[in-house]
Amino acid sequence: MNEQEAHIALSLSNGLGPQRYADLLARLGSAKAVVEADHATLCDAGLSTRAIDGLRAVDQKAIEGVLSWADGEQRHLLTPADEDYPALLHDLPDAPFLLYVRGDPIALQTPQIAIIGSRNPTSGGLHNAGQFARHLAAGGLTVTSGLALGVDSAAHAGALAVSGRTVAVTGTGPDRVYPASNRQLAGDILESGGAIVTEFPPGTPARPGHFPRRNRLISGLSAGTLVVEAGIRSGSLITARLALEQGREVFAIPGSIHNPLARGCHSLIRDGAAKLVETAADIMDELPALLGMGLTEKADTATSESAGTAATGADPEHAKVLDALGHDPVPMDILLQRTGLTAAELSSILLILELQGRVTSMPGGRYARVWHEGLK
Repeated sequence: MNEQEAHIALSLSNGLGPQRYADLLARLGSAKAVVEADHATLCDAGLSTRAIDGLRAVDQKAIEGVLSWADGEQRHLLTPADEDYPALLHDLPDAPFLLYVRGDPIALQTPQIAIIGSRNPTSGGLHNAGQFARHLAAGGLTVTSGLALGVDSAAHAGALAVSGRTVAVTGTGPDRVYPASNRQLAGDILESGGAIVTEFPPGTPARPGHFPRRNRLISGLSAGTLVVEAGIRSGSLITARLALEQGREVFAIPGSIHNPLARGCHSLIRDGAAKLVETAADIMDELPALLGMGLTEKADTATSESAGTAATGADPEHAKVLDALGHDPVPMDILLQRTGLTAAELSSILLILELQGRVTSMPGGRYARVWHEGLK
């Protein structure tokens, strides 16, 4: 058994986590030495009988199954001993002992910024995720996220929109896309020169316990993590805390005090765990040593003026409604008070603005503006 096969065996064994793996490698010197060690040696190294039995249960057929997967196009296996193994992951005490990569493994070596947030964001959160990703990718950063719905998908799509590079870290095997509705997005990531990476072997389905492990890799691969929208008990806050433990920068976008998805960001900022950012340039200014360059777009001068309000010749009644909406979701009765319109007039204008993609309806009969420019 060679070193790569030994790493595969360790990754497939039950009861052996990344931290224990790191301890064993440090003690015995190589994956091959761990696999070939006798029972007494492994016991002395701190491995339980159950973990030893799990390691012995990995057969050659299972190892060959992984090698067979890696024979496919754009498929790679990376161990800590490989040159293409991401340098930043070497610093983690629980670094994965085997990475399954689809796409270009070089993408994992590029300077990365993680963009994370709610799976059910507001329209403003989606817009911010996409726009920040566009500007950061245009400035030379690889955008890294988790391929989930909501903020993750918007971040990947934003990077792709400017022909930037993006990396997706998943909580499933490399032969699966979760959610299935993101298969096209996964394909676009690969076609653009990005990568999809996981530490779970082929055939592994999505399970709740996999996502915290995935999240530590999202933050671990990245020089900084940007939280776009997150509830106070959000998994995104766990990722942010992991980033801090890993010695990475954390950034957060503030939001409305009435938006429950802004509370997680406000908590990070209030506790001093994250730096408040309003533009992509705020992030780029914090990472000069990483890039040594600024944005190629003028992110620092971006504003959040709506297209409808700024356009000359815009319908004054439409502009009045947009101005009345402001930055927070507003119920119909408040809009009636602010605009002085009749219910029929206001309903008609809101419908037109919805069809134009400039307003979105929300639960509870509230309406919110959809910001089309800038990154505020």
